[in-house]
Amino acid sequence: MAGGEGRLRALLRAANVLLQQRRYRAALAVIKGFRNGAVYGAKIRAPHALVMTFLFKSGSLREKLKAIAQATYAHSRNLAYFVFTYKGLMAVQSRLQGKKIPFHAFLAACLGGWLVFGENNPINSQIIMYLLSRILFGLSRLAVEKGYIPQPKQDPFPLVAALVWGTVLWLFEYHRETLQPSLQSSMTYLYEDSEVWHDLSDFLLYNKRTDSK
Repeated sequence: MAGGEGRLRALLRAANVLLQQRRYRAALAVIKGFRNGAVYGAKIRAPHALVMTFLFKSGSLREKLKAIAQATYAHSRNLAYFVFTYKGLMAVQSRLQGKKIPFHAFLAACLGGWLVFGENNPINSQIIMYLLSRILFGLSRLAVEKGYIPQPKQDPFPLVAALVWGTVLWLFEYHRETLQPSLQSSMTYLYEDSEVWHDLSDFLLYNKRTDSK
């Protein structure tokens, strides 16, 4: 027993020494990036999948739990693979060129995005749309910082909010099929189901009546 504990301590010490070696830092960063991608993907997807599944999907409890697990695994796996690919390509480019330059990040992320997120499925679609909205905001701010467009005299956010909501509700009302399924479900719940009720039970307590009255 004591011998086993001693070997474990020796192994931990050796691992800690390895982690401090500067020459292995790039490779170790790739491994930790894979770990962080997997953990972060699970943390982000699990609560989202839990809420959306129980709110909008039908089926047995087992089927719902299976859907949550599958969505969480897919998000966690893809993010882990992407971070691993991105960090690995960044390390290779930096090693080959002797330094890190801005284009390295763009090229590594493009290749990673193509390889990992290139399949058009609900999980990847949600991630890409999430990133796209933040990219548009980021590029707008960068354009102002670089002087490509003038600094607005007033906060443009109210106008952006008005245009976004106006556009998305117009699409929902007249071109619903162009919106992502989860967004369609959310908007149906908010804007269509709120027009249907039979008595106090499905007016205040429930969204829809489950009995056959």
